[in-house]
Amino acid sequence: MKVACFAGYSGSGKTTLVEQVIAHLVARGLGVSAIKHAHHGFDMDRPGKDSWRHRQAGAREVLVASDQRMALLREFDAGQAPDVHGLLAQLQPDVDWVLVEGFKASSLPRIEVWRAAAPGEPARPVRYPDDGGIVAVATSTPQQLPEAARQPVLDLNAPAQVADWLLAHAALFDYVAHAHRGVPCLKD
Repeated sequence: MKVACFAGYSGSGKTTLVEQVIAHLVARGLGVSAIKHAHHGFDMDRPGKDSWRHRQAGAREVLVASDQRMALLREFDAGQAPDVHGLLAQLQPDVDWVLVEGFKASSLPRIEVWRAAAPGEPARPVRYPDDGGIVAVATSTPQQLPEAARQPVLDLNAPAQVADWLLAHAALFDYVAHAHRGVPCLKD
């Protein structure tokens, strides 16, 4: 399995890029899974549905399954940050790629997604100059990067090229689960 992390600040275009890269990899016949880090409490369950009622009653885990899909809802203790390696262990291991969105401080190889701030907004900081885990920078405005990147600069608006780059550099993204045991994944 190959694992690539797309990290950047809110509004940088991570979700759109990941969505499009997934489609390009799948179109090439590859199996792809995704992990998305949510910064705030979220709920995919709707009030009144059976699974919501089970969680409201105090169930720590609720698994909902049909003949087409399965979803596991798990309640964490307050303030417990999810560990990306633990989340990867939850996925089926037979996929070709896992694209992770978020977890910008993790030990995974990361593509930093960066957009220049809109006029009147504060400048958006970058991690790539000092973070050895950043393997590429994806941006639509490379001329506006605060510092020249040592890493390859990818076109944020060319997801097929980003997918091609991932495939050409696939060895960077080899994931061996046991190699990451005990490696903390900091909350981003």
